[in-house]
Amino acid sequence: MYKKAVAPLGQMFLQTLTGGAFIALGFIFMVTTQQGMGEWPVGFAKLIGGVVFSVGLGLVVISGSDLFTGTTMTLMPRLSGRISTGRMLGHWGISAGGNFLGSVLMAVLILLAGTHASNGSAWGLVVLNTTQTKLGYDWHQAFFLGILANFAVCLAVWIASAGKTVADKVLAVAGPIALFVATGFEHSVANMFMLPMGWLIKNFAGDGFWQGEAMQEAGRTLEDYASITAGSALWDNLIPVILGNIVGGAVFVGAYFWATYRRGDADLARG
Repeated sequence: MYKKAVAPLGQMFLQTLTGGAFIALGFIFMVTTQQGMGEWPVGFAKLIGGVVFSVGLGLVVISGSDLFTGTTMTLMPRLSGRISTGRMLGHWGISAGGNFLGSVLMAVLILLAGTHASNGSAWGLVVLNTTQTKLGYDWHQAFFLGILANFAVCLAVWIASAGKTVADKVLAVAGPIALFVATGFEHSVANMFMLPMGWLIKNFAGDGFWQGEAMQEAGRTLEDYASITAGSALWDNLIPVILGNIVGGAVFVGAYFWATYRRGDADLARG
């Protein structure tokens, strides 16, 4: 965490772009697995989605990319006095902004590739339904779901740091990530892909998408997704989820482990 917080700004920004893009790839994989899963046991379908989504964080950890949710743990070097508050908050801002750009770029590429219309529009139907669900939470519910999600994500990053091989690190992230995704917790960077993806499909998919076999069988039309707006994505989900993610990562993991293992070192340094 400390090395990323003090990295040159250009390098930091580039690392954040792939952080967002890799989490988007995990969500893309998850959406792909959920097509036609309506007749499967709900728990099993969610388990599959959670496990494949962990590919995204695995890519982040192995590549050394910068993910905003994990970056919240830079509260630890701040508490130890190794970085300033301004540096910590600046890093958080660059990380969140870069993750958003990387995520949205992936959403645009998926739209241009026509993936949303694949399998009779079944892929896009999963995205629209998932987006609509995420925008249906009460503000406080989205906040607490955000706390729980980043509690799991930062624990995954924490235990992955103990891995000595690629296999160790990938296995370390799989469990906690599958847990949070399958349970329905809210991760801000994942939503930076899913919510724009849903908005893009709603507004730019075209008539052919809405006439797809999956859409016709589901009886869904454009009017059914009127709640998917840019304003709703920001206010009803991203803002409360980002705040919840900060609490879950910075406080529940970062400050907790700092108080447990490093607080004495900081006291000695000041003494």
